[in-house]
Amino acid sequence: MTDNPPAVRASFWREPLLHFLLIGAALFLLYRVLNGGDTGAPREIVVTPSQVAALKENFSRTWLRPPTPVEMNGLIDDYVREEVFYREAIAMGLDRDDTVVRRRLRQKMEFISEDLAQVQAPSDAELTKFLESHRDQFLEPSRVSFEQVYFSTERRGEGARRDAERTLEALQFRGAARGPGYPGDPSLLPPTMDDASPQDVANAFGEAFAKQLDEAPLQQWSGPLQSTYGLHLVRVTTRTAGAHPSLAEIRPMVLREWQAEQTRRRGDEFYQSLRKKYEVRIAPGARAKP
Repeated sequence: MTDNPPAVRASFWREPLLHFLLIGAALFLLYRVLNGGDTGAPREIVVTPSQVAALKENFSRTWLRPPTPVEMNGLIDDYVREEVFYREAIAMGLDRDDTVVRRRLRQKMEFISEDLAQVQAPSDAELTKFLESHRDQFLEPSRVSFEQVYFSTERRGEGARRDAERTLEALQFRGAARGPGYPGDPSLLPPTMDDASPQDVANAFGEAFAKQLDEAPLQQWSGPLQSTYGLHLVRVTTRTAGAHPSLAEIRPMVLREWQAEQTRRRGDEFYQSLRKKYEVRIAPGARAKP
């Protein structure tokens, strides 16, 4: 048996299929070497200084300021959370039917956790217990109705308080609602507010004014009260204290909040069960002290 001619051997080594097989074998061997022979998903999550810098830079570009220490720690935790969900999604093959990026895969994993968090409808006893432990969350705010006379410190200067006090004496002598002839300055502020919550008052006049109004007497003129706009004489006509409603009055609201809390709690438990599979290493000094 004779050897193949040189021309045949040369054409054999030029075959594209042979080149493809050799390159594939080389890449496979290189991957095995770099991964220590383990073809499974890596179980270590490393947060490098460059990744921390990127998180900080993205936050600064969005909010036009650097993150606070608490926000920076939250960014790092969120990155780790995203990485855990991303790897678990890949392991479950969720990427095979979709071409979206890792945030979409994280969303899929969170949707799964929400499905797992579905529980039976709570009893009234459970909702009552939840309501009692979150009373401030369901507190109906106090309500107040009042009228006011405005004095501009910008327009009147130091004389604003003197003019307000003189007008107060006249209004107290009259002892009723204000009428024409009582000096005050025009403004876009409402001259009266009816059945307003503390937040309604704060939105219109500022937080400081709302707090002072809480201490104003009923059915008589008082002041002057300071706001961010100037001075005000006020007459509170009605005031209703805040109240804690019963379950029967707000059951749909309590049920919605109970379900939301259950979903959050079970979602966090699901995440923690997945995170235990990973060893997380964060670059030294990356976490800031709050």
